[in-house]
Amino acid sequence: MQAYPIKLTFHVREYSFGERLIPERLGKEGVPDGVVAETWEISDYAETTATITNGSYAGRTLHDLVEEFPDELVGEGWRGPHFPILLKFLDASHMLPVHLHPDDETARRKHGAPHGKSEAWHILWAEPDASILAGIKEGFSRQDLFDAFKRQDYDSVMARYPIQSGDTVYVPGGILHTFGPGTLIAEVQQTSDLGQFVMPEDLYGNRLDEEEWNANIEATLDELKMDFMPRPNPGLALEDGTNRRTLCCAGPHFALESWSLGTAHTAPVRPERFLTLSNVGEGSVQLRYAGGVESLGRAESCVLPAGIGEVEVVPDGVADLVVCYVPDLERDVVGPLQEAGHSDEEIRGLGEVDVRP
Repeated sequence: MQAYPIKLTFHVREYSFGERLIPERLGKEGVPDGVVAETWEISDYAETTATITNGSYAGRTLHDLVEEFPDELVGEGWRGPHFPILLKFLDASHMLPVHLHPDDETARRKHGAPHGKSEAWHILWAEPDASILAGIKEGFSRQDLFDAFKRQDYDSVMARYPIQSGDTVYVPGGILHTFGPGTLIAEVQQTSDLGQFVMPEDLYGNRLDEEEWNANIEATLDELKMDFMPRPNPGLALEDGTNRRTLCCAGPHFALESWSLGTAHTAPVRPERFLTLSNVGEGSVQLRYAGGVESLGRAESCVLPAGIGEVEVVPDGVADLVVCYVPDLERDVVGPLQEAGHSDEEIRGLGEVDVRP
Protein backbone atom coordinates (compact mmCIF):
# COMPACT_ATOMS: atom_id res chain seq x y z
CA MET A 1 0.00 0.00 0.00
CA GLN A 2 1.08 3.57 -0.72
CA ALA A 3 0.42 5.05 2.71
CA TYR A 4 -0.54 8.71 2.86
CA PRO A 5 -3.21 10.84 4.62
CA ILE A 6 -6.42 9.64 2.96
CA LYS A 7 -9.15 12.22 2.41
CA LEU A 8 -12.70 11.15 1.61
CA THR A 9 -16.07 12.25 0.31
CA PHE A 10 -18.70 12.81 3.01
CA HIS A 11 -22.30 11.67 3.19
CA VAL A 12 -25.10 14.06 4.26
CA ARG A 13 -28.24 13.23 6.25
CA GLU A 14 -31.10 15.79 6.31
CA TYR A 15 -32.88 14.74 9.50
CA SER A 16 -35.35 17.18 11.04
CA PHE A 17 -33.27 17.82 14.18
CA GLY A 18 -30.59 19.67 12.20
CA GLU A 19 -30.20 23.16 10.76
CA ARG A 20 -26.98 24.82 9.45
CA LEU A 21 -24.49 24.59 12.33
CA ILE A 22 -22.07 22.36 10.40
CA PRO A 23 -21.38 24.87 7.60
CA GLU A 24 -22.04 28.08 9.55
CA ARG A 25 -20.37 27.35 12.90
CA LEU A 26 -17.95 24.56 12.06
CA GLY A 27 -17.03 26.02 8.66
CA LYS A 28 -17.56 22.95 6.50
CA GLU A 29 -17.58 23.69 2.79
CA GLY A 30 -19.29 21.87 -0.05
CA VAL A 31 -22.49 20.97 1.79
CA PRO A 32 -25.89 21.33 0.08
CA ASP A 33 -28.43 24.05 0.83
CA GLY A 34 -31.08 23.41 3.45
CA VAL A 35 -30.86 21.17 6.49
CA VAL A 36 -27.53 19.44 7.08
CA ALA A 37 -28.14 17.36 10.19
CA GLU A 38 -25.14 15.02 9.79
CA THR A 39 -22.05 14.72 7.65
CA TRP A 40 -20.52 11.26 7.72
CA GLU A 41 -16.83 12.10 7.54
CA ILE A 42 -15.28 8.62 7.71
CA SER A 43 -17.72 5.92 6.61
CA ASP A 44 -17.58 2.37 5.28
CA TYR A 45 -21.22 1.61 6.02
CA ALA A 46 -23.30 0.00 3.24
CA GLU A 47 -24.14 2.51 0.49
CA THR A 48 -22.47 5.37 2.37
CA THR A 49 -18.92 4.03 1.99
CA ALA A 50 -16.76 7.03 1.13
CA THR A 51 -14.73 7.60 -2.04
CA ILE A 52 -11.10 8.67 -1.77
CA THR A 53 -10.49 12.18 -3.14
CA ASN A 54 -6.69 12.52 -3.09
CA GLY A 55 -3.50 10.72 -4.00
CA SER A 56 -2.94 7.52 -5.90
CA TYR A 57 -6.16 5.87 -4.65
CA ALA A 58 -8.44 8.74 -5.71
CA GLY A 59 -11.70 7.39 -7.10
CA ARG A 60 -11.56 4.14 -5.15
CA THR A 61 -13.73 3.52 -2.10
CA LEU A 62 -12.60 3.20 1.48
CA HIS A 63 -14.08 -0.31 1.41
CA ASP A 64 -11.82 -1.24 -1.51
CA LEU A 65 -8.76 -0.39 0.56
CA VAL A 66 -10.10 -2.13 3.68
CA GLU A 67 -10.40 -5.35 1.68
CA GLU A 68 -7.10 -5.05 -0.18
CA PHE A 69 -4.86 -3.62 2.56
CA PRO A 70 -6.28 -4.54 6.00
CA ASP A 71 -2.85 -4.69 7.69
CA GLU A 72 -1.42 -1.52 6.16
CA LEU A 73 -4.62 0.55 6.45
CA VAL A 74 -6.34 -0.55 9.67
CA GLY A 75 -3.56 -2.32 11.56
CA GLU A 76 -1.32 -5.36 11.58
CA GLY A 77 -3.38 -8.51 12.10
CA TRP A 78 -6.76 -6.76 11.81
CA ARG A 79 -9.57 -8.42 9.84
CA GLY A 80 -13.18 -7.34 9.56
CA PRO A 81 -16.08 -6.74 7.21
CA HIS A 82 -15.57 -2.96 7.02
CA PHE A 83 -13.56 -0.05 8.45
CA PRO A 84 -14.15 -0.38 12.21
CA ILE A 85 -15.32 3.13 13.08
CA LEU A 86 -17.71 5.67 11.59
CA LEU A 87 -17.08 9.35 12.31
CA LYS A 88 -19.61 12.13 11.80
CA PHE A 89 -20.40 15.74 12.59
CA LEU A 90 -23.93 16.13 13.98
CA ASP A 91 -26.08 19.26 14.31
CA ALA A 92 -28.69 19.00 17.08
CA SER A 93 -30.18 22.46 16.63
CA HIS A 94 -33.35 20.67 17.76
CA MET A 95 -33.74 17.75 20.14
CA LEU A 96 -32.80 14.36 18.73
CA PRO A 97 -35.34 11.54 18.88
CA VAL A 98 -35.12 9.48 22.07
CA HIS A 99 -33.56 6.25 20.88
CA LEU A 100 -31.03 3.49 21.38
CA HIS A 101 -28.77 1.31 19.28
CA PRO A 102 -28.38 -2.44 19.88
CA ASP A 103 -25.36 -3.90 21.58
CA ASP A 104 -23.24 -6.48 19.74
CA GLU A 105 -25.12 -9.54 20.98
CA THR A 106 -28.54 -8.08 20.14
CA ALA A 107 -27.38 -6.92 16.71
CA ARG A 108 -26.18 -10.41 15.82
CA ARG A 109 -29.15 -12.28 17.32
CA LYS A 110 -32.00 -9.99 16.29
CA HIS A 111 -30.76 -8.11 13.22
CA GLY A 112 -28.24 -10.48 11.63
CA ALA A 113 -25.62 -7.72 11.74
CA PRO A 114 -21.93 -8.27 12.60
CA HIS A 115 -22.09 -5.92 15.59
CA GLY A 116 -24.11 -3.21 17.27
CA LYS A 117 -23.41 0.45 17.82
CA SER A 118 -21.66 1.95 20.79
CA GLU A 119 -20.94 5.64 20.27
CA ALA A 120 -19.50 8.75 21.90
CA TRP A 121 -20.29 12.44 21.49
CA HIS A 122 -17.55 15.05 21.72
CA ILE A 123 -19.23 18.41 22.30
CA LEU A 124 -17.84 21.02 19.89
CA TRP A 125 -20.33 23.75 20.80
CA ALA A 126 -23.37 23.97 23.05
CA GLU A 127 -25.75 26.68 24.14
CA PRO A 128 -25.48 27.60 27.85
CA ASP A 129 -28.52 25.52 28.84
CA ALA A 130 -27.78 22.50 26.62
CA SER A 131 -28.13 19.04 28.14
CA ILE A 132 -28.35 15.32 27.47
CA LEU A 133 -30.81 12.66 28.53
CA ALA A 134 -29.10 9.28 28.82
CA GLY A 135 -29.75 6.11 30.77
CA ILE A 136 -32.76 4.91 32.77
CA LYS A 137 -33.22 5.75 36.46
CA GLU A 138 -33.73 2.88 38.88
CA GLY A 139 -37.08 1.51 39.97
CA PHE A 140 -39.18 1.54 36.81
CA SER A 141 -41.03 -1.43 35.32
CA ARG A 142 -41.45 -2.05 31.61
CA GLN A 143 -45.03 -0.74 31.85
CA ASP A 144 -43.82 2.40 33.68
CA LEU A 145 -41.39 3.08 30.85
CA PHE A 146 -43.99 2.43 28.14
CA ASP A 147 -46.42 4.83 29.80
CA ALA A 148 -43.75 7.54 30.21
CA PHE A 149 -42.79 7.27 26.55
CA LYS A 150 -46.43 7.56 25.50
CA ARG A 151 -46.72 10.73 27.62
CA GLN A 152 -43.40 11.89 26.12
CA ASP A 153 -42.33 12.49 29.73
CA TYR A 154 -38.73 11.41 29.27
CA ASP A 155 -37.34 13.31 32.25
CA SER A 156 -39.46 11.22 34.61
CA VAL A 157 -37.50 8.05 33.75
CA MET A 158 -34.19 9.24 32.22
CA ALA A 159 -31.22 11.07 33.76
CA ARG A 160 -30.50 14.61 32.53
CA TYR A 161 -27.05 16.25 32.69
CA PRO A 162 -25.81 19.65 31.51
CA ILE A 163 -23.07 19.73 28.86
CA GLN A 164 -20.54 22.24 27.64
CA SER A 165 -17.93 22.51 24.90
CA GLY A 166 -15.12 20.02 25.49
CA ASP A 167 -17.23 17.39 27.25
CA THR A 168 -17.48 13.87 25.88
CA VAL A 169 -20.30 11.37 26.53
CA TYR A 170 -19.71 7.64 26.05
CA VAL A 171 -22.88 5.66 25.21
CA PRO A 172 -22.71 1.85 24.90
CA GLY A 173 -25.16 -0.07 22.75
CA GLY A 174 -28.53 -0.64 24.41
CA ILE A 175 -28.57 2.65 26.36
CA LEU A 176 -31.48 5.04 25.69
CA HIS A 177 -30.35 8.58 24.90
CA THR A 178 -30.93 11.96 23.30
CA PHE A 179 -29.42 15.46 23.37
CA GLY A 180 -30.12 18.94 22.06
CA PRO A 181 -31.34 21.45 21.26
CA GLY A 182 -28.46 23.86 20.65
CA THR A 183 -25.65 21.31 20.34
CA LEU A 184 -22.94 20.53 17.76
CA ILE A 185 -20.88 17.36 18.15
CA ALA A 186 -18.29 15.11 16.60
CA GLU A 187 -19.50 11.52 17.01
CA VAL A 188 -17.43 8.36 16.83
CA GLN A 189 -19.23 5.03 16.67
CA GLN A 190 -19.05 1.45 15.56
CA THR A 191 -19.82 1.09 11.86
CA SER A 192 -23.57 0.54 12.09
CA ASP A 193 -26.85 2.41 11.58
CA LEU A 194 -29.23 0.20 13.56
CA GLY A 195 -31.59 1.97 15.95
CA GLN A 196 -34.88 1.85 17.86
CA PHE A 197 -36.97 4.94 18.67
CA VAL A 198 -39.72 5.81 21.19
CA MET A 199 -40.95 9.18 19.89
CA PRO A 200 -44.14 9.63 17.84
CA GLU A 201 -42.30 11.03 14.79
CA ASP A 202 -39.69 9.56 12.47
CA LEU A 203 -36.25 11.08 11.83
CA TYR A 204 -37.71 13.45 9.25
CA GLY A 205 -40.45 14.77 11.53
CA ASN A 206 -43.31 12.75 10.04
CA ARG A 207 -46.00 11.64 12.49
CA LEU A 208 -46.32 7.88 12.99
CA ASP A 209 -49.65 6.14 13.35
CA GLU A 210 -50.46 4.79 16.80
CA GLU A 211 -49.79 1.16 15.92
CA GLU A 212 -46.32 1.87 14.53
CA TRP A 213 -45.43 4.12 17.46
CA ASN A 214 -46.44 1.44 19.96
CA ALA A 215 -44.49 -1.21 18.05
CA ASN A 216 -41.39 1.01 18.06
CA ILE A 217 -41.63 1.48 21.83
CA GLU A 218 -41.98 -2.26 22.40
CA ALA A 219 -39.01 -2.98 20.12
CA THR A 220 -36.96 -0.42 22.04
CA LEU A 221 -37.90 -1.94 25.39
CA ASP A 222 -36.88 -5.37 24.05
CA GLU A 223 -33.34 -4.05 23.37
CA LEU A 224 -33.04 -1.68 26.34
CA LYS A 225 -30.16 -2.08 28.79
CA MET A 226 -30.04 -0.33 32.16
CA ASP A 227 -26.54 -1.22 33.38
CA PHE A 228 -24.73 1.97 32.32
CA MET A 229 -25.41 5.65 33.07
CA PRO A 230 -23.60 7.94 30.62
CA ARG A 231 -22.21 11.16 32.06
CA PRO A 232 -20.43 14.10 30.46
CA ASN A 233 -16.68 13.92 31.08
CA PRO A 234 -14.08 16.67 30.45
CA GLY A 235 -11.42 14.06 29.68
CA LEU A 236 -7.99 13.38 31.15
CA ALA A 237 -4.84 15.23 30.08
CA LEU A 238 -1.99 13.18 28.64
CA GLU A 239 0.08 16.19 27.65
CA ASP A 240 -0.52 19.74 28.83
CA GLY A 241 1.43 22.76 27.58
CA THR A 242 1.66 24.56 24.27
CA ASN A 243 0.26 21.34 22.85
CA ARG A 244 -2.55 19.82 24.90
CA ARG A 245 -3.59 16.21 24.30
CA THR A 246 -6.66 15.00 26.18
CA LEU A 247 -8.04 11.46 26.23
CA CYS A 248 -11.80 12.03 26.18
CA CYS A 249 -13.33 8.55 26.09
CA ALA A 250 -12.35 4.93 25.55
CA GLY A 251 -13.84 1.47 25.20
CA PRO A 252 -13.18 -1.75 23.32
CA HIS A 253 -14.37 -0.35 19.97
CA PHE A 254 -12.81 3.13 19.87
CA ALA A 255 -11.00 5.86 21.74
CA LEU A 256 -11.33 9.60 21.14
CA GLU A 257 -8.75 12.26 21.90
CA SER A 258 -8.85 16.04 21.64
CA TRP A 259 -5.67 17.81 20.53
CA SER A 260 -5.08 21.54 20.86
CA LEU A 261 -1.84 22.35 19.07
CA GLY A 262 0.15 25.56 19.16
CA THR A 263 3.29 24.03 17.66
CA ALA A 264 4.14 21.00 15.52
CA HIS A 265 3.17 17.65 17.02
CA THR A 266 4.23 14.15 15.97
CA ALA A 267 1.18 11.89 15.65
CA PRO A 268 1.67 8.54 17.43
CA VAL A 269 0.84 6.35 14.40
CA ARG A 270 1.94 2.74 14.80
CA PRO A 271 1.76 -0.39 12.59
CA GLU A 272 -1.01 -1.91 14.71
CA ARG A 273 -3.50 0.97 14.41
CA PHE A 274 -4.75 3.79 12.19
CA LEU A 275 -5.71 7.29 13.31
CA THR A 276 -8.52 9.49 12.05
CA LEU A 277 -8.00 13.24 12.26
CA SER A 278 -10.82 15.79 12.10
CA ASN A 279 -9.97 19.48 12.02
CA VAL A 280 -12.56 21.22 14.23
CA GLY A 281 -10.68 24.50 14.67
CA GLU A 282 -10.63 27.70 12.64
CA GLY A 283 -7.27 27.25 10.90
CA SER A 284 -5.74 24.65 8.63
CA VAL A 285 -3.04 22.11 9.46
CA GLN A 286 -0.30 20.48 7.41
CA LEU A 287 0.41 16.78 7.65
CA ARG A 288 4.05 16.08 6.86
CA TYR A 289 5.00 12.45 6.26
CA ALA A 290 7.76 10.56 4.48
CA GLY A 291 6.01 10.78 1.11
CA GLY A 292 5.14 14.48 1.16
CA VAL A 293 2.71 16.99 2.64
CA GLU A 294 -1.11 17.03 2.80
CA SER A 295 -3.29 19.85 4.12
CA LEU A 296 -6.39 19.49 6.26
CA GLY A 297 -8.76 22.45 6.10
CA ARG A 298 -11.60 23.51 8.39
CA ALA A 299 -14.07 20.70 9.15
CA GLU A 300 -12.11 18.22 7.03
CA SER A 301 -11.19 14.71 8.11
CA CYS A 302 -8.69 12.10 6.99
CA VAL A 303 -7.38 8.65 7.80
CA LEU A 304 -3.72 8.14 8.67
CA PRO A 305 -3.10 4.50 7.67
CA ALA A 306 -1.39 2.21 10.15
CA GLY A 307 1.53 1.84 7.76
CA ILE A 308 2.20 5.53 7.16
CA GLY A 309 4.97 5.90 9.73
CA GLU A 310 5.73 9.20 11.48
CA VAL A 311 3.41 12.12 10.70
CA GLU A 312 4.12 15.65 11.87
CA VAL A 313 0.97 17.73 12.41
CA VAL A 314 1.80 21.41 11.87
CA PRO A 315 -0.85 23.99 12.83
CA ASP A 316 -1.46 27.33 11.15
CA GLY A 317 -1.67 29.26 14.41
CA VAL A 318 -3.64 27.13 16.87
CA ALA A 319 -5.27 23.89 15.68
CA ASP A 320 -8.02 21.86 17.33
CA LEU A 321 -8.32 18.24 16.25
CA VAL A 322 -10.51 15.27 17.14
CA VAL A 323 -8.46 12.06 16.88
CA CYS A 324 -9.93 8.53 16.92
CA TYR A 325 -8.58 4.98 16.78
CA VAL A 326 -9.27 1.44 17.94
CA PRO A 327 -7.21 1.10 21.13
CA ASP A 328 -5.35 -1.55 22.96
CA LEU A 329 -6.88 -0.40 26.24
CA GLU A 330 -3.97 -1.32 28.47
CA ARG A 331 -1.24 0.03 26.21
CA ASP A 332 -3.01 3.09 24.77
CA VAL A 333 -5.29 4.16 27.62
CA VAL A 334 -4.67 2.70 31.07
CA GLY A 335 -0.87 2.69 31.07
CA PRO A 336 -0.33 6.24 29.75
CA LEU A 337 -3.02 7.71 32.00
CA GLN A 338 -1.67 5.99 35.11
CA GLU A 339 1.81 7.24 34.21
CA ALA A 340 0.36 10.76 33.89
CA GLY A 341 -0.96 10.48 37.47
CA HIS A 342 -4.66 9.82 36.88
CA SER A 343 -6.54 7.57 39.29
CA ASP A 344 -8.13 4.25 38.37
CA GLU A 345 -11.56 5.74 39.11
CA GLU A 346 -10.95 8.62 36.69
CA ILE A 347 -9.81 6.20 33.99
CA ARG A 348 -12.90 3.98 34.42
CA GLY A 349 -15.05 7.10 34.02
CA LEU A 350 -13.94 7.46 30.39
CA GLY A 351 -16.29 4.71 29.24
CA GLU A 352 -15.79 0.95 29.22
CA VAL A 353 -12.26 0.57 30.55
CA ASP A 354 -11.36 -2.33 32.81
CA VAL A 355 -8.69 -1.12 35.22
CA ARG A 356 -7.40 -3.93 37.39
CA PRO A 357 -5.42 -3.46 40.58
